[in-house]
Amino acid sequence: MKEGTKTFLRFTISFVIIIASIYYAVKDINFNELFRIIVNADYFWIILSVPVIILSHWIRAMRWKTMLEPAMKKKSASVWNLFSAVMIGYAANCVLPRGGEFLRPYVYSRREKISFTTTFATIIVERFIDVITLILLFGVVFLFLSKKVIHALPYLDPNHIIVPVVIIFAVLLLSFYPPFVNFVLKILIKPVSQKLYDKINTLFEKFLKGFAIIRTPRQYLRLILESIGIWFLYTVPMFLMFFSFDFQSKFHLGFNDATILIVISGIGATIAPTPGAIGVYHVLIQNAMVKLYGISSEEALAYATLTHAINYLVQVGIGGIFFFRENIRKLPHRVEFNNELEAEPVELINQVKNSKLN
Repeated sequence: MKEGTKTFLRFTISFVIIIASIYYAVKDINFNELFRIIVNADYFWIILSVPVIILSHWIRAMRWKTMLEPAMKKKSASVWNLFSAVMIGYAANCVLPRGGEFLRPYVYSRREKISFTTTFATIIVERFIDVITLILLFGVVFLFLSKKVIHALPYLDPNHIIVPVVIIFAVLLLSFYPPFVNFVLKILIKPVSQKLYDKINTLFEKFLKGFAIIRTPRQYLRLILESIGIWFLYTVPMFLMFFSFDFQSKFHLGFNDATILIVISGIGATIAPTPGAIGVYHVLIQNAMVKLYGISSEEALAYATLTHAINYLVQVGIGGIFFFRENIRKLPHRVEFNNELEAEPVELINQVKNSKLN
């Protein structure tokens, strides 16, 4: 299938899901009441959540530094440059479905003059850690608040979370036993093409560096603490936003309820093929608040709209500023990322050959 056709289908599916989700969220809504609730919200708490949101992204950049440093050896990763790439990636995700997953390592590897392949591998590790953390958080919430979780997510299919984790975990196992990959390459590829074998083998070696954090147990505690910090800081704005609508007094909502909502929103962001989880996020949060707490559909949708909007604006606004800082004139095409992956091993092979000649 041509790249243009894939892009068209991807955007079409996202657009259909957004329209369907928004329709489901607003089909029984009194828009005058919804508008009144949004206008009368206490925006002090919304503004107060902004620095917390920014701090959560800064901690994500710090965790990325933790994952990159074993691969970079003596070179120290710049948290500021990592934060720049993180925010650009988030901004891209708000416009293009999963677009930031490729753009983020591209931006950072270009600025720091390091391997794109290795940097991209750390993104895979990061996604794996995020999904595992979300599952563990879901497990803790389910353990103590199982009735609420089941009531809020009656149609949740565990396969939506478990299957991707199993696939990613299987990929990560390669980093523990690379001789197996080398053996397969020698048996299947080398007899067919020595040139292709050299290219894939070199690419795998560079990709493997991105998984170095897994083979660095001394960094595990730091990685765990940073991961907990990220999700804690994700939850705080959800809690602060309760005060914008006086939910803490009217419905006695506390931090544990914010934790339930952040797990639900995390599931939505994981499975949603829409930019910034638009539509899917609103439906999940609205549905959960109506079912769990008896909040009106208008109040629940107003809460979901403002919590999503403030995150969206922070990501697009700060990401846009860093976009200009990195002097990116246009978004690289997916083909260019493939070319990056292909070019690096070829360049390394040429360097090895030249060194032998010298």
